Formats: sequence, C-alpha cells, structure tokens
Amino acid sequence: MKAEKQHIVIKGCGAISPLGHDSETIAHSYSSGKSAFKTIVHQGKKTPVATLTPEAEEQLKLLQQINPNYKHLDRSVLMAVYAARHAAEQAGWLQQNFPDQDLGVNIGSSRGATGLLEQHYTNFQQDKLTSGSSPTTTLGNLSSWVAHAVNAGGAQISHSITCSTALMAIANATAWLKAGMAKRFLAGGTEAPLTDFTIAQMKAVGIYSKLYDQPFPCQPYATAKQNTFVLGEGAAVFALELVAESELKPGTIVVETIGLGFEPIKSKTGISADGLNFQQSMRHALSQLPDQDQQVDLIITHSPGTIAGDAAELQAIQTVLGKSIPPITTNKHLIGHTLGASGALSLQYGIFILKNQQFSPFNYPIIIQPSELPHTYNRVLINAAGFGGNAASIILRQI
Repeated sequence: MKAEKQHIVIKGCGAISPLGHDSETIAHSYSSGKSAFKTIVHQGKKTPVATLTPEAEEQLKLLQQINPNYKHLDRSVLMAVYAARHAAEQAGWLQQNFPDQDLGVNIGSSRGATGLLEQHYTNFQQDKLTSGSSPTTTLGNLSSWVAHAVNAGGAQISHSITCSTALMAIANATAWLKAGMAKRFLAGGTEAPLTDFTIAQMKAVGIYSKLYDQPFPCQPYATAKQNTFVLGEGAAVFALELVAESELKPGTIVVETIGLGFEPIKSKTGISADGLNFQQSMRHALSQLPDQDQQVDLIITHSPGTIAGDAAELQAIQTVLGKSIPPITTNKHLIGHTLGASGALSLQYGIFILKNQQFSPFNYPIIIQPSELPHTYNRVLINAAGFGGNAASIILRQI
C-alpha cells in the first residue's frame, strides 16, 4: 500500500519588525504600504535605518518582565523569544508544563549578539568585563533561550549562513521533521544590527543608501545608478509540523518545496552578474513541484537595494522562468534589509499575501509586474541570498 503523502505545515507564525508586533499590526502596515524608516546621525552623517515601532518596543519591555534574566540578553535574542512565543501560542504548543522532547528549535542570525558584543568589548577596554560577557554573546544562546521560553526539550540549533540564515533554518527543520527526528519545530531568524559598528561595516562595503531625506531610502529595482541598501531589525519564527495530506484543511499554508544554491565567490559579496546561486536555488525548488504544475503566482525577491544584487537576482529570474515570470514584489522598500532575519520576514510577508490575496503597494515609482495580475495567489516563491555565494528559495502553497 502506498504511503500517504505528508506536508510541512505552518501551524503558527510570530513576528516583530518595523511594521508591527503581531499579525494584525503587520498586516495593516503591508496594506497601507507605508515605509518604516527614520533618520539617525551615525558618525556625523544622517543615515536611514528601520527600527521597531514604539508599540513593538513596549512589547519587548513587557517580555523582559516575565523573566529577570531577560534583561541581560541581547536584543536579537529578545526578539527571537518574542516571535517564538507567539508562533508556539498560535500553534497551541505553549500549554506544556514540562519540556516537550519532541519540539525542536532552530533560530538563526547573521551577526548574533552584535549589541552586547560591542558593549562588552567597550567594557573590556575599560577593564570592566563581567562574567556574563561570554554566555550572552555566543550564537548558541539564541536557540537555548527560545527553548527555555517555550519549554522545548528537543534539538536546540543556532546557526548563521549570512542573509540566507532564516530560510536555511526552515530547511533544516524540514529535514528533521521528514527524518522523524522531531515531531514539531520552531524555526526562523532574528537580527538586531542597528549598532555603530555594524552600520559602519555596511557603509564600508559601499552599499549604504544616501537617500535619508526620501520616504523610501531603500529602493529595490531602482533605475538610479546608486546603491540604496538600508539596515533594519526584526525577527520571525514559524511553528512547523509534518501533517498527512488527508488532514489538511482549506486555507492551510504548507512549505511545498525548498531549493538551495551556491556559487564560487568572485567578489566580496559573493554574487555573479548572472545570479548563479539564485538560478540554482530556484531551479532546485521548482524541480520538486509536479511535472505538470511548476508555475508560481508571485515571487518575493531578496532585492536588498544594491545595484549588483538586484540586477543579478532579476537576471536569474529571467534565465530560469523566461517568459513565464509572475509578478515580483519585496518588503525591503518598507523595512530595509534585516540580514539573517530577512528571509523569515519575507516568508511572513508571503503568508500575508496568501491569506489576504494582496501584496503591499509600491508607493515609489518602481514596480515589476506583468500587464495582468493573477486572479488568485496560491503559490509564492521566496528568495534569500547572503555573503559567501549561498542562496535559498522556498515555495509556499495555500491549500
């Protein structure tokens, strides 16, 4: 007897970003298409960044009151805990009074505890280093604190694969679930990169936006010959479970396929003009769809607002899909680039599109879409890529 097909189902999603702190506030921001940028002075120059909303900041303060140890954690860890608790609650996984050995955690971040690391290094230079400097700046404290917060007793994994980190976490959780090594998984990404050193690093690469005085300082696909990369912060975590096809209900969103790509490093950012890593990841994801149905209704691009990166991804899409290119959208013009959390926040954007059957309007002049939009969005492809030549593509489908 043939075994029944099983699917990776998204049972819950928690997110906190410059757009809001829950599904309602974030959906409202996407529907309005209003950007979340503000201008700070960094090293004497006006610099655009995308920060959490005041309401989201208040939610983090309330979270710190739950556990006195939370006040010692890095901002990236706090946001991961916040998002994970919301995802687990939505999935109905927070009722456990003891560690759930079948619940695993995989939280990723490109930079990790950047804020605390810079603070502790300053203390070190002043001969004031404390005993908490090491445990609170290890990458592993991301997943361990999330596990504590949701009573997860299974695998606890933290990792970084630069800006593909969050989608790689979903891929890893999927592998564990399909292998039977866990029954439930919380996976996603978090990033709190709005620190002096991290902003300076991005400026040193030569990609940071100078458009601080415009409503959209980050402009993916822009025709202007300048880079418009802007840093943002946030986190998103997903509750994943393997479910038999007969148990799926209408409206359920599944992780249909996952594709990975890699290309040899030819530049400091690791991407070629043809976007070979994107080509590989998209082909890998599309090849796993049924032979007679390999179309997607929408693509959420990585598109960080850099001349080379945006052009490479669009070239890769053209090469892979030819004349069958669907509408293309992104959320970077609203929240900037959140590094290791960007793929997770794009995935959360994909869920918004599938549930609401709309994508956020482009209120600046650049938009890429065919002359006729699909009547419905049932399948969305999400891209992410990072320094080092890696890329990942995930296809979401609504049943």
